[in-house]
Amino acid sequence: MTSVYDFEVKKPNGEILSLKEYEGKPLVIVNTASKCGFAPQFGGLQSLYDEYKEDGLVVLGFPCDQFNNQEFDNIDETTEFCQMNYGVTFPMMAKVDVNGDAADPLFDHLTSEQKGMLSKKVKWNFTKFLVDRNGKVVERYAPQTAPEKLAEDVKKLL
Repeated sequence: MTSVYDFEVKKPNGEILSLKEYEGKPLVIVNTASKCGFAPQFGGLQSLYDEYKEDGLVVLGFPCDQFNNQEFDNIDETTEFCQMNYGVTFPMMAKVDVNGDAADPLFDHLTSEQKGMLSKKVKWNFTKFLVDRNGKVVERYAPQTAPEKLAEDVKKLL
């Protein structure tokens, strides 16, 4: 059975990162967009990361420009924006597509493991996926779900 840890993703500098690096750690994986109305959730995601990173939690942000072009063209602008405006220190990855023919394989896996209300497609920015220590996708949260609401589910995995 495929786990999240079987995937490789691209870092902002273009280097490939094996998610095996996070094996044994619970993950929150989220598609982000700097110019989205939900961008203040970066602060909540950072708080969640700060609260539980010593216990093993990793938050991974994946900038996405598929929803109304709400992400900067340049990944350096994205990471700078996240750091300056929300103090983001959790890992941010390279920009990805989350839907369609060019969708990143990780997001194909996430959406097939935890479908949304009406379809498996990601509907908007800040869709969040919770992954347990075994790499199994255990929950999917809608964009409007504040990161703070994930805390109880995260604690169960720690």
